[in-house]
This record gives sequence, C-alpha cells and structure tokens, in this order.
Amino acid sequence: MNEDIAISVKNVSKNFKLPHEKADSIKSLFVNPFNKSRNKFEVQHALRNISFDIPKGEFFGIVGRNGSGKSTLLKIIAGIYQPNKGSISVNGKLVPFIELGVGFNPQLTGRENVYLNGALLGFSEKEVDKKYDSIVDFAEIERFMDQKLKNYSSGMQVRLAFSVATILAESDILLIDEVLAVGDADFQRKCFEYFKKLKKHKKTVVFVSHDMSAVREFCDRAILIESSEIIAEGSVDTVASQYSRLFLDIDEETRSNQSSERWGDQRASFRRVKITSGKVLNDSSQTIIFEAEIIANKDIDSLVTGSSITTATGEELCGTNTQHRKVKIEHIKKGEVMKIVWEYPNIFSDGRYTINVTLHGPNGGVVAEWWEGAESFVVRREEKSPFPTTPDIKLQLIRKVS
Repeated sequence: MNEDIAISVKNVSKNFKLPHEKADSIKSLFVNPFNKSRNKFEVQHALRNISFDIPKGEFFGIVGRNGSGKSTLLKIIAGIYQPNKGSISVNGKLVPFIELGVGFNPQLTGRENVYLNGALLGFSEKEVDKKYDSIVDFAEIERFMDQKLKNYSSGMQVRLAFSVATILAESDILLIDEVLAVGDADFQRKCFEYFKKLKKHKKTVVFVSHDMSAVREFCDRAILIESSEIIAEGSVDTVASQYSRLFLDIDEETRSNQSSERWGDQRASFRRVKITSGKVLNDSSQTIIFEAEIIANKDIDSLVTGSSITTATGEELCGTNTQHRKVKIEHIKKGEVMKIVWEYPNIFSDGRYTINVTLHGPNGGVVAEWWEGAESFVVRREEKSPFPTTPDIKLQLIRKVS
C-alpha cells in the first residue's frame, strides 16, 4: 500500500441474509419442526464492488440516501463488519465516531460514563482527570454530570459522547457518521470549529452526512452511493448536485428536456437572470447587481431561492439564499411572478466569474430548479493577486515612529 494513502478500499462487497420466517418460540419449533421455509432467506446486497483511495490529510465525504449502504461501508472501514468480497487497507490509527454513546451505561451518571469510556479507550484514571474539565466544557452540560444518563435527552447524550470522543481520541484517521443530527445551533457550530481544526492539522477524515452545506464546506472530495454502488465520485459540487437530483420526482418528458446545467421538478422556475450593473467591472465598480425573475408553476407553501458565484475553474467563492438572509417567500399561487435582486460587493480578483441560481424547498428540500451558469461577468483589475478575492484593503505606512 502506498505510504501516502490513508485508506484503500478495493472491490468491496457486503451481503446480509434476511430470513423469510423465523421460529420465535420453542412451541413453534415443535409444532412444525420440518417447515422448509424456515431455512429460506433473501440476500440483501448492501454494497457492490466499492473501490476508492483516500490520501492522507484528505477530508472525504460519503453521501447517499437512507439505505444506500454508506453506514455499512463506514462500519467495514472501522472493522465492525467484514466484507464478503474485497479488501480494506488502513494506514494509521483509526477512531470511529459511529453510533456515538455505544458503551455508555444508562444507570451510571454522566461523570461515571466519562471515566468508563476513557477506560475503554485505554486511558488511565489520571489521564481522564486531566481532560475531564475540557470534556464537560465542550459538552456544556456541567449541571447534569452527576445525574444518571437515563435521564438525559438524546441530544445531551450525543453531546457528551461526541465530547468524550473528540477530547480523548488521539488518532490519524477519524470516521464521522451523522454526529451533527442532534444538538442545537451553538453545539453544531462548536462541532464545525472542531472540523476546521482537523483540516488545519491535516487529519484524514471520512465524513458521512445528509447536510450538503457541511459536505461542500469541509470535504475535499466525495462519493455518492445509490443502490449499493458508487454512482458519482469527484468534486463536492458535482457529487452534491447529483445527490440533490436523486430526490426529484419528475415525469420523463420534463426529465428529457433538462440539461446538466439546468434541472429540477419545475414547481417553480427562472424566467430570466440578468446582470444590471454591467458584465465587465473594473476597480471603480464596487457592486455586482443581477436580478432573477421567478414564476410559480404550482401553488407552493414555501420557497427558498439562492445564488452563488464561482470561478472559471468551478471553485465556489461565495453565495447565500433567502432563508439565510431571513427573507420569507411563502404561500405562492400558481402563475405568480416574483423578482429578486442580488447585490454582491466587487471583492473578486481579475478574471471571469459565473453566477448560479437555485430554487428549492426549506432546509435544502426538493429542488424546483438548479441553474448552473445562469450568467457570467468579468472583473478587470490593475492589481493582480494570487488570491480568489481582492477586497479593498486599507494600508498605511508610517516611516518614523517616536
């Protein structure tokens, strides 16, 4: 195995046997001991010929719908399951954040569970003593540490488990499976800061999530698993876009009329997108203004529209949407036309940029229309910069300081 590779997955397949009938009592065994259907089972193909390599220091995303096989894959990498076919090679110490809280005892207090988990991870009582305050601070449940775990909410249990794992774990590779599904906004923000620290220290992370915003922000590459197979692999933007398409419920005629640049179920759509500030901006042009005209093709309870700006190479630089900006679009009637005006400060370096626009349900719900490359503009600057953005930075030189 190449020393630069942290995890290598080669042609991995995993099957489970699902029995059609089972004897759920001693009586049933004696009543019909020769029932042939009792020995029949159905084979479930959880994974089929999965192959990929993860270089050291990469933040790698695994996405897919429920039941696609992504959690099974994570458990195989962790060594919890063995594949029926293929091989897994891991180069480094690995810690799985899978099903956090496994090993916790509901009859023990939070404090006692911290020391119990520390012992399971191989730490002495003195070593846990040194990190105990940090664990409690991270979990933010100091008042409840002497209560029994069975009295904790599910969110509190996950916070404590995640805190124990993050503070105590010392590893080269981390496997993270939907740990942010429970917890308030402040705790999720703290988890995101932890992820940024992992990226800074070049830790290898395998991240399973349904949150495409988190996948786009943290992951360097990703794969999409559907029906137990990898159907997309590469940049996070490409994989996230393919993932969103899986949830579309559109007829074949609509599907056949769509392109890779513009797609969705068309419950609402863009009639036009137009740049009103000019398509060529120079140093004196401090604002990029464009407007989008939207029509509702059905009655819609709630709609979110967003925009983003990417470089010529497809790197996403910035963006937002009406939900983030707390602008509500609700109770839209079929045929209603709306116009939204976007205004971005011109902080971009010299070059060409693309505008992308989206229409979807709240919290990243079903995509009505996703339009990549709706418009483009050019920025011309005298100041050349190697950075993707060039804000108006003030600089003052003082030659003599008394």
